Amino acid sequence: MPEWNQTPGGSTPSLDDVLEKIRLKLEGFKGRPVLILVAVVAVVIVLWTAWFTVQPEETGIVQRFGKVMRTAGPGLHFKLPFGIETVRLLPTARVLKEEFGFRTVATVPGKKTQYDPSGSFKDESLMLTGDLNVIDVQWIIQYRIEDPIRYLFQVRNTPKTIRDTTEAIMRRAVGNRLGSDVLTTGRVAVASEAKIEIQKVLTAYETGVRLVTVELQDVTPPDSVKPAFNEVNESRQDKERTINKAQEQANREIPKAGGVATQSISEAEGYALERVNRAEGEATRFEAILGEYQEAPQVTRRRLYLEAMTGLLADMKALYIVDRDQQAMVPWLPLESSQQPSAEGRKP
Repeated sequence: MPEWNQTPGGSTPSLDDVLEKIRLKLEGFKGRPVLILVAVVAVVIVLWTAWFTVQPEETGIVQRFGKVMRTAGPGLHFKLPFGIETVRLLPTARVLKEEFGFRTVATVPGKKTQYDPSGSFKDESLMLTGDLNVIDVQWIIQYRIEDPIRYLFQVRNTPKTIRDTTEAIMRRAVGNRLGSDVLTTGRVAVASEAKIEIQKVLTAYETGVRLVTVELQDVTPPDSVKPAFNEVNESRQDKERTINKAQEQANREIPKAGGVATQSISEAEGYALERVNRAEGEATRFEAILGEYQEAPQVTRRRLYLEAMTGLLADMKALYIVDRDQQAMVPWLPLESSQQPSAEGRKP
C-alpha cells in the first residue's frame, strides 16, 4: 500500500493526513508545469505532423527531404513527423481544364455560366489563317494526370508548359487552313489535329498528362470585320441555296426526262415490232395466196376481186348499180344501207 495509507502505529490514516501528504508531494513539483506543457505540445506536434488524409480523387506523393519515397492512395496515412516527410496532393482522378481566349467566372447549376467580361484574352485567341485573315478562336482542353511524379518533377511548371504547347500547336493548325474553312466545316478537323499533335509533344516531354478532349468553343471573325463577314457569309448561303435549288430541280427533271425517253423508246420498239410482225404476216399471206394462184389462177383472181369489193362496198353509205343494157328505165339501182335492195324505175 502507499505510504500515506499507514501510520507509524499501523492504524489507518485519517483524511486530513492523506490530504496533507498530497499537498507536500505537489509542492515538490514546483517549476515542472512548463516541462509538462512542452511535452504535451511536442506530442501534439508529433501526432499532427505524422498523419495525412488523401481524398478519393487525389493521389499523395510522399517526399523525404525532397526525395520521392512513395505514393499514397485515398484514405488516412502516416509519415515521419517534424517535416522529415512532406506530402503533395494531386487530383489524378479529376478531369482538369484549361481555357483559351476566355475565362469562366462562375458556374452555378441551373443558371447560365458567367464569363469574364473584360475581354482581355485576345492575345490568346486572335490567330492568322492560311489566307492571311485574322479570326478569333476560343477553345478548351481537358486532361488527366496519369503519372503524378512526372507531372511534378519531369517538367518545371507543367500547367504553363501545357498552355504554351497547346497555344503554339493550335496556331499552327489554324494557320495551315483557310479562314472560311476554320469558321465553318473545318472546326472538327482542327480540333482533332491539334489534339493529336499536343499529345505527341506532351508525351515527348514526359509530363505524365493524357489529353481527354480539345474542343473549339467559339470561332468568329474580329469585331471590326464582323459586318463584312456576315455579308460574305450571307452571300455564300444564297449561293449554296441557289445551287441546292438547281440541284433539286435537276434531280426532278432528269429522272422525268429519262422516264419520257424510256417510254418513247419502248413505244418505238413496240411499233417496230408490230410493223415487222405485220409485214411478216403479210408476206406469209402473200406467199400463201401466190401458191393458191399458181394452182387455180381464175378462181383465185375472182376470189380476190370479191374480197376486195366486199371490203370496199361495206364502207359505202349508198350503192348504185348501173346496167348499160337497160333502155326503158333509169340505168342505175340505188341501194341504201338501211333499206332492202329494190328496183326503181321512172320515166324520163
